[in-house]
Amino acid sequence: MDFNTWRHVFKLDPAKEITDGHLERICRSGTDAILIGGSDNVTLDNVLHLTERVQSFALPVVMEVSTIDSVAPGFDYYFIPTVLNSDDPRWIKGLHHEALREYGEILDWDELIPEGYCILNADCKAAKLTGAKTDLTVEDVLAYARMAEHFFRLPIFYLEYSGMFGDMELAGKVKKVLDETRLFYGGGIDSADKAKAALAAADTIVVGNIIYENIEKAIETVEAVAETAD
Repeated sequence: MDFNTWRHVFKLDPAKEITDGHLERICRSGTDAILIGGSDNVTLDNVLHLTERVQSFALPVVMEVSTIDSVAPGFDYYFIPTVLNSDDPRWIKGLHHEALREYGEILDWDELIPEGYCILNADCKAAKLTGAKTDLTVEDVLAYARMAEHFFRLPIFYLEYSGMFGDMELAGKVKKVLDETRLFYGGGIDSADKAKAALAAADTIVVGNIIYENIEKAIETVEAVAETAD
């Protein structure tokens, strides 16, 4: 179940509808884990509803925490994003402080996994919500990656291009400067070819939107990752 071994993760948005049939296909696809999270309309009710449906399948289930009110028990991990390229302290340490003030005495620290986010698509909801500065040079991004590993000692550095397929050359450069921190990549992976390209540049790929647009293409991303292991 160690997240350091994951190569493919499906991300489900609790604010979006998915049929039981499609959900079963996603959970039985061979993906390494299910990540539950979203940028807006995430509530405790829709998180609990989706989690109950997913937990009937035998694979790790992770909650990516975006609002304190939607935190629910029963997950294998809780991923806690810190948006490194935001100037808004709420997204760097504010939510984290709120969470620890509320739940600090009862937390299982082994389940909490901090992520250093670098959001690079200016048009995506996450960038607008967090006020992320996206007009970064290669040197800027590499500096954030080094900051994540050597300054903050974060186990995950997440390159987020949500809504578009990003710069794989840049992702590859980021991976080269990381030794212990694992590089997650998410954004625009909507085909087998893009899944292979992203995995060649990153350690773990996160596939989300295509689940709701074309279930067959979503499943193909898992098969593509499996082929790279052969």
